[in-house]
Amino acid sequence: MTSQNNRAQFVTRMGAIATAVGSAVGLGNIWRFPYEAGTHGGGAFMLCYIFFIIILGIPVLCAEFAIGRATRANEIKAFEKLAPKTKWYFAGYIGVLASILILSFYSVVAGWTMEFFLSSLIGSLPADTAHLHSHFDSFISGDTRPLIWTLVFLAVNFIVLSRGVEKGIEKVSNIMMPMMFVLLIVFCFNSLLLPGASEGLAFLFRPDFSMIDSRTLLSAMGQAFFSLSLGLGCMLTYGSYFPDKTKLGRSAATTALLDTTVAILAGIIIFPAVFAYGISPQAGPTLVFETLPAIFINMPGGIVWAPLFFFLLFLASITSTISMSEISIAWLTEELKLSRKKATSVTIATAMVLGSLCALSFGSLSGFKIAGLTVFDLFDYLSSNILLPVGGMLVSIFAGWVMDRKLLRRQLSSDSGGGKKARMLGLVIFLLKWVAPIAIGLILLDSVGVI
Repeated sequence: MTSQNNRAQFVTRMGAIATAVGSAVGLGNIWRFPYEAGTHGGGAFMLCYIFFIIILGIPVLCAEFAIGRATRANEIKAFEKLAPKTKWYFAGYIGVLASILILSFYSVVAGWTMEFFLSSLIGSLPADTAHLHSHFDSFISGDTRPLIWTLVFLAVNFIVLSRGVEKGIEKVSNIMMPMMFVLLIVFCFNSLLLPGASEGLAFLFRPDFSMIDSRTLLSAMGQAFFSLSLGLGCMLTYGSYFPDKTKLGRSAATTALLDTTVAILAGIIIFPAVFAYGISPQAGPTLVFETLPAIFINMPGGIVWAPLFFFLLFLASITSTISMSEISIAWLTEELKLSRKKATSVTIATAMVLGSLCALSFGSLSGFKIAGLTVFDLFDYLSSNILLPVGGMLVSIFAGWVMDRKLLRRQLSSDSGGGKKARMLGLVIFLLKWVAPIAIGLILLDSVGVI
């Protein structure tokens, strides 16, 4: 389906929601949320996280959806159309730059999941954490296999994206998102049957309020922000494909709910397993590739669980990266008038070049550093710690202070024609004007080590 100006649109409400949730759900939900929760007290962190999803995540998500659909344009053009004769279009360039940087290093990690999926499928993964540690270090410090898997993963992105919005992105999301939720439920049931599962559930759902301090609050706020892919432009771009009949407020709330559900399900999968096998819940970033594989391999039926887990991570990765790629593809097709296939080729080729540098950052390029950071770490730091918070803050300020108030209200009403006002509309606008910019500013200051 296309709009009157021949711009693609999502065909169904389910497709719109599935793609938005797919953009939000990624390795951050299945890996970062359990890691952050484990570090900051489990249940206490989760309550703070849910609170910030409500007061920060949903309003900014509404803003991105509204800006996108109001303009039916790519991220850069959207700001230019809503605020002509100003410099606000630079906010769009921030999102495009961040999307390329994230796509480049994120694809490297996604490639790791493909390697571990294949290794666990053929039974070549070690069954203990000590050997898994050396196995993982040996793999990423090599050049050939990490590089090949990065390129293969990006090639999969090209296949999906070149088919367009309806036949590519929406169709794949409609298949992959239900599959992901089914796998999550299956893993949850398996973890709940483990001895010691009740201890893991208590850690996740029984909050110790003494654990809540400034660090917990800032970490929960940051997780809520990054979990929903805010400040990047993914949601703005997808919002531009929403049909007029799509209720943006409800779509934002549904997206946030499903995204949070995935994070909680990941906690239900991981913490009972961690406690059952005597692993510290604060195991940290090594949890996915050095700790959990050993747990799944040693479970009854481990030959099934380990490959399924890494397939789950692959699904989460691909739905996120296609949304990142779409940001620059939309800009190239609409502003530079490239065909869909050429725009996709340019985007993926750029990511392949930069992603190759990131993949080699653990091997032959490990000694090449800029400001003390490898290429992989530099891309991660610039995008996650600077560009995303700045982008999110600018979206909040723009929607709350610059965008025409009537237009914003019309987009966030129950229908785009200005019918019944969306519930809590006044509160959403208040949060965008006053709360979100300050909160995201704190995330930015925390990210760069000022506070």
